[in-house]
Amino acid sequence: MQFTRSDLEQAHALVTSQMLPTPQYSWPQLAERFGAEVWIKHENHTPTGSFKVRGAITFIDWLTRTHPDVPGICTATRGNHGQGQARAAVAAGLTAKVYVPRGNSVEKNAAMRAFGAELIKFGEDFDTAREEAFRVAGEEGLFIVPPFHEELVRGVATYGFELFSAVPDLDTVYVPIGCGSGICGTILARDALGAKAEIVGVVSENAQTAKLSAEAGHPVETQTARTFADGMAVRVPVQEALDIYGEQAARIITVSDEEVAEAIRVYYRDIHNLAEGAGAAPLAGLMQEREAMKGKKVGVILCGGNIDTDWFLTVMQGGVPQV
Repeated sequence: MQFTRSDLEQAHALVTSQMLPTPQYSWPQLAERFGAEVWIKHENHTPTGSFKVRGAITFIDWLTRTHPDVPGICTATRGNHGQGQARAAVAAGLTAKVYVPRGNSVEKNAAMRAFGAELIKFGEDFDTAREEAFRVAGEEGLFIVPPFHEELVRGVATYGFELFSAVPDLDTVYVPIGCGSGICGTILARDALGAKAEIVGVVSENAQTAKLSAEAGHPVETQTARTFADGMAVRVPVQEALDIYGEQAARIITVSDEEVAEAIRVYYRDIHNLAEGAGAAPLAGLMQEREAMKGKKVGVILCGGNIDTDWFLTVMQGGVPQV
């Protein structure tokens, strides 16, 4: 998979017909903290509070053009993907059936319903919910929206297009990895624009499937993926995504839930922005590599800000949410 500048320009025109571009700011407090020029890409400022809405816009546009008779979609999510898909599908006149695991974020569930999703709780984790969504889509004649698809990635890549257009000389960009659309979109946008930044993937130490798979050169499933950074709580890697980040990520690093919680606190104290767990993980990665990044120009993807109130209160009181 690869995109040209024209591919991304067209995707960006479509995405920004339905939402404003998100800002990228170089914050002086973070520069002082890290001894580097730190640019935050604020995907927490989209209409759903997450980067996933971009891929939903391009995917549903593609779907309605190529499958005009489809009655609706079916998908699985931990929340942000589902919000974006429900928003775009319902706006296009489609139904949206969304599967989440039991115990999923209460507030993300409420947001998906508000965007028009029919929400079904199934299984104990994302991957089990995903299997059920695929089964039901086949039975009911709904179009399955997978976690990774070229049209999803083309839309997601528009945040990288914005970032590298605004700051073309970044040295390093930190991106979280769940199923992989974010890091792959960032890599493909960098390549399309001829930027030179290293792309560093960040995963939870409790959900290492992407890192283990990249190191092994083939998919490596894990038994569990228990982390409050729910956007990264994936047990089973996506081969098409692995083919991209496994080859082109400079490295993949792990962060603990304690480090993610501290990154959420840093975001709030330094720049008064909310970050959910996966949204804060890239900053936790920069915190780990602080010494190596001194004096450099660094991009950090704040990919989402949809953290439940109880978890945020726990974090801001110095704790770590338990899952």
